[in-house]
Amino acid sequence: MAERASLAGAQALDVGCGGGLLSEALAGEGAEVTAIDLAPELVKVARLHRLETGLSVDYRLQSVEALAAEMPARFDVITCMEMLEHVPDPAAIVNACATLLKPGGRLFLSTLNRTAAAFALAIVGAEYVARVLPKGTHQYRDFIKPSELAAWLRAAGLQLEDVSGLAYEPWRNSARVIGRTDVNYLACAVKPE
Repeated sequence: MAERASLAGAQALDVGCGGGLLSEALAGEGAEVTAIDLAPELVKVARLHRLETGLSVDYRLQSVEALAAEMPARFDVITCMEMLEHVPDPAAIVNACATLLKPGGRLFLSTLNRTAAAFALAIVGAEYVARVLPKGTHQYRDFIKPSELAAWLRAAGLQLEDVSGLAYEPWRNSARVIGRTDVNYLACAVKPE
């Protein structure tokens, strides 16, 4: 992310922030962060954790669509990580993110590719073998091919800059960029000036 967008002083939005781990990392890099989620218990956890870290993050229990109506063209950087495969209308989320971006702003999205490898790792491996996720967390039909995401980005007026593979390392609480996009991938799109 830091290679494509300057975070120091940037207005950043974390969509589907969960417990706030990425939100705090963005704030730690100097961004002014707004973070939204629709799960009250996760926003509560994020707010409590914010007290421990002392970082300034504006956590809100709010939908991205409602925020787009309230703050169009407000953000330099938007992240939406591992959320699109869990919502009924991911194209609407992409569209709302596009509305929230300033011209020249960048949107970073990560999700699961609809492939046999993703099914094997995310569902069979993570939910049934390793049991690091509850059974039923993912539905294969909701995984998103990069070509589908690219079409939604174009329809929202954004230009796709890059798609890279992502490898999660839960034992280290981290992820790294890789060349393969057959399981998880990270897309970066820009709103034209």
